[in-house]
Amino acid sequence: MPLGFQQWVDMVNYQGNLYPVGLQQTLTGDREELYGDYTGLVSGAYAANGVVFACMYARMLHFTEARFQFRQLRNGRPGSLFGTAALAPLETPWPNGTTGDLLARMIQDVDLAGNAFIVRQGDRLARLRPDWVSILLGSTSDRETWVAGDPDTEVVGYIYKPGGLRGTEPEMVFPASTVAHFAPIPDPQAIYRGMSWLTPLIREIQADQAMTAHRLKFFENGATVNLVVKLPKEAAPTMDQFQEWVKVIRDGHEGVAKAYRTMFLGMGADATPVGSDLQQIDFKVVQGAGEVRIAAAARVPATLLGISEGLQGSTLNAGNYASARRNFADGLLRPLWRNAAGSLASIIQVPSGSELWYDDREIAFLKEDVRDLADIQQIQSQTVVAYVNSGFTPESAVQAVAANDVTALVHTGMLSVQLQPPGTEPSAPNNALPTGSLNGSSPMVPAQLEA
Repeated sequence: MPLGFQQWVDMVNYQGNLYPVGLQQTLTGDREELYGDYTGLVSGAYAANGVVFACMYARMLHFTEARFQFRQLRNGRPGSLFGTAALAPLETPWPNGTTGDLLARMIQDVDLAGNAFIVRQGDRLARLRPDWVSILLGSTSDRETWVAGDPDTEVVGYIYKPGGLRGTEPEMVFPASTVAHFAPIPDPQAIYRGMSWLTPLIREIQADQAMTAHRLKFFENGATVNLVVKLPKEAAPTMDQFQEWVKVIRDGHEGVAKAYRTMFLGMGADATPVGSDLQQIDFKVVQGAGEVRIAAAARVPATLLGISEGLQGSTLNAGNYASARRNFADGLLRPLWRNAAGSLASIIQVPSGSELWYDDREIAFLKEDVRDLADIQQIQSQTVVAYVNSGFTPESAVQAVAANDVTALVHTGMLSVQLQPPGTEPSAPNNALPTGSLNGSSPMVPAQLEA
């Protein structure tokens, strides 16, 4: 007998789930929301998205390789690196902690919250969870009313609330002079705080996770495209018959272990495939493009990250890899190290005439840079020799090369004998060595600079 409207509505209930009347696809699912706060990015991006985790992990692995030293400043120019006992809090920030542990916490908090807060308490450092920290602002003027961000705004201190705003523990207040605030990406809406590089990628991360969920659902539902099974009007099964029929089809064909089985239909039923499979939607290209956009925002080249878009074509040859490595080091790591050193300098006793700096000489990832530096120093030394041979003072020659400023050269008034007019023979000083042939007993000496 024909089914009434309510019976058709009842048919779309399966195991307590209500399915809409009409075309129902097997690759469906609600979109998982990703919130831009610290907790949301930790649970929805860092712990749930493989590409985001890979980017953050690559940034952390290389960022933690640096060590801190003091660097001398000579007339505003950087000098040699040295260390003192004042670096002890950075070398052992907490019991069993290392500089690498400190840097790992800093870069992780910056990636997820845009801000890292390190407080000094005596000879120890401690990390403050960024979403439990409030920045206390004040004004340097005597104005009765002012708005945060005005030119007279200054950071007075930091308020740490254990458990966040809903925590029951008392607040802890730290003066600004005891807290190192590391925020390499400034928030354009607030000059006193930073912004996470993940913030503009929320939709991109959601799309990548939706692609991953789509792929999972594709295999969970038999690694086939969507199917619509239609029954002719003449069949008109009873409710029990229909539910039993649906159960038989689901039990026999849903799931990865039952993929590609032959489907047998009775009662004049017709199974029609709809939608697209992974090849038809060019799944690899679509998801790969999203992965590259996430990697680009993290400033991690796809070649170094090892994602599919970085493992094909010319991206693997030595020249491109070296270029990607140099871009990663010079375009990301060095600015981050420089910023971190400047931030931590506020809680470290820096010797007069020096600055807190990073030491990258023992980082294996940058060994190629060490070789390049040696080549540069060789060229510079040759330039210094050329200046001295031309009559400039050795001191001014070194200064001109170091500062890349030829106006710093000071001439001695002495010229090489090669610059004398033809036929001019300089007078030999009393202590001059006798001349002779190369094969004789008297040694040959280079031509001296003459007045």
